[in-house]
Amino acid sequence: MPSDTTLLAFDTSAAHCAAALFCDGRVVATRVDAMARGQVEHLMPMLETFLAQHGKTWADLSRIGVGIGPGNFTGIRISVSAARGLALGLGVPAIGVSTLNALHHLHPKATAAVAAPRDMIYAQSPGGAPALIAACDAPEAIFAEDAHALITALAEVAARADALAAVRPKPLYIKPADAAPARDTAPVILS
Repeated sequence: MPSDTTLLAFDTSAAHCAAALFCDGRVVATRVDAMARGQVEHLMPMLETFLAQHGKTWADLSRIGVGIGPGNFTGIRISVSAARGLALGLGVPAIGVSTLNALHHLHPKATAAVAAPRDMIYAQSPGGAPALIAACDAPEAIFAEDAHALITALAEVAARADALAAVRPKPLYIKPADAAPARDTAPVILS
């Protein structure tokens, strides 16, 4: 990791907009705004204010870190799209970090878990692949509970990642969407 890395990390994969600022070799600030809806309207103004409160501008950033899930489908798309757009506009790399990898950063030897719908969890053992399993099958798992600790870990992982080897962030979807296409035939549009 270059010593001059200035990174803004953010995540909207859960019921929050979370951000962390990494500079001078450490996370210097975090912010978590709890919200079940409205992340798309809230994220960019929140990030702008967050940077300004800590004496930074978009031009100061040398990379972007973003939470790629698993979690809320729409929330993941919001933050990944924002990160990819910012990276392109600023000419800096965007590093995607899964919530499960951020948890492993905090607890390297534990199974990481994130709540999923219908009494299921997204889980990943150290060195394993993420999977969707029944909550009762992972009693020893470490769950994502403290959003400040989680966004801090996400920023630290993104700051230490090899930016040259990083691919564009993309959502980590472990299960298909609950929504399904309409079964009715679409109406005919007349020209």
